[in-house]
Amino acid sequence: MSDDLCFRSATELREPIARKQISPTEIVSAVLARAERLQGELNCFITICADSALAQARDAERRIARGEPARLLEGLPFTVKDIVNTKGVRTTFGAVPYADNVPDQDAVAVARLRAQGAILIGKTTTPEFGSKCLTDSPLFGRTRNAWDARRSSGGSSGGAAVAVASGIAPLAVATDGGGSTRIPAACNGVVGLKQSNGVIPHSQVQDAFGNQTYVTPTTRTVADTALMMQAMAGEDASDPWSIGVPVPDFLVAATPRGDLRGQRILFCLSLPGRPVAADVADAFKASLDRLAGLGAELEEFSGADFDVEPVWRAINHTVWRTRFEKLAAEHGDVLSETFHKQIALAAKVSGADYQQAMFERTSLFRRVQALLARGNLLAMPTLSRTALPIDQDLFGTIEIDGQSFDHVRPHWFPWTMPFNMTGHPAVSLPCGFGRDGLPIGLQLVGRFRADAELLRVSALFEASHDLLARRPG
Repeated sequence: MSDDLCFRSATELREPIARKQISPTEIVSAVLARAERLQGELNCFITICADSALAQARDAERRIARGEPARLLEGLPFTVKDIVNTKGVRTTFGAVPYADNVPDQDAVAVARLRAQGAILIGKTTTPEFGSKCLTDSPLFGRTRNAWDARRSSGGSSGGAAVAVASGIAPLAVATDGGGSTRIPAACNGVVGLKQSNGVIPHSQVQDAFGNQTYVTPTTRTVADTALMMQAMAGEDASDPWSIGVPVPDFLVAATPRGDLRGQRILFCLSLPGRPVAADVADAFKASLDRLAGLGAELEEFSGADFDVEPVWRAINHTVWRTRFEKLAAEHGDVLSETFHKQIALAAKVSGADYQQAMFERTSLFRRVQALLARGNLLAMPTLSRTALPIDQDLFGTIEIDGQSFDHVRPHWFPWTMPFNMTGHPAVSLPCGFGRDGLPIGLQLVGRFRADAELLRVSALFEASHDLLARRPG
């Protein structure tokens, strides 16, 4: 019974909690027991907050017993990626030098979830400072895929996606700077949204104006993503891009009603010259057929001019070098070789190179805007193949259908980085399984700050198949 409870969505649990049919203590106890049972195999947590979570669950029960109205997320368990600040709970950034770091305040998004009654059960794994698409670190080791322990969880929000996919918690706070929410969501068969710039405030980012990273939701269902969005969205003085951005009714938007008649979806399988595994291509075609079956008009667009990994790298690695060069010099012996290599790459980027990359970022935004003037949404595979081997090296080769390619980033996730730079909302949705039995993701991209409409289309797509019935073994 407890495992069935663990796999119920947050949306399904809300009414039974409010009606006193299921207690928050029962739910939290079940997910904590499951976390304890699976942590040794999956390694998706850095910290588990069992005592405080149970105390908060009992507080929620007392509120309900007194007849107080249930808050939006009353008694619902959630996790937070260990790169996002949590008051009084250590936040390591996945790095040995911060192993004992305890923030004195929550990130804004976390504070809002807590204010709506959500219960923090633990901090999930991340590579050092969320710096790569694989979740491993000298601090905690490797996080394994929820469906196959021989495969990577993806990254950098690997722990968040694995915890959700394996039924440990229905709601997870992740982050996304180049695909870090959508990559592990695709690898583990869950919903990973990178919302529009400014919709959820980012209170920790150091360059608020040039920022291309996001604090994001990860869940098993589109409705649960809407729940998190409803709690987390809204302007905050810490984030200039959030000021003046209205909060729509995400919950209503994520109800699968109507169809896609009148909607034009522009699609592209791959960038010119970039490989895509045959099973991913098949799942993508089947997804397009489902969208067409819902009434959408489909039109192919060219992936030319979307090979932007060098632009993303020039911006991102320069930011990392500025933030971490001193840390790397002082703590070089306890940081990974991969982290050092990424910092070193930025030494080749001049100030003029960085500014040119920012010019190209603006050009990319305008290209996406032009596409979305012709269509309502864009569609493409989230990843070019299923989850990579557990021992994959970021600077090693990547194998796709028996062929070996240099450079993991541009060959595995070329379609996620562009929308960090442009700020458009992009979601990875489960859309099938590969020949290896591992999940495959579909990425949909919406118009700028049309996040509610993207959730509506996502909910209709989700309702068009029965993939939610499948669980990891």
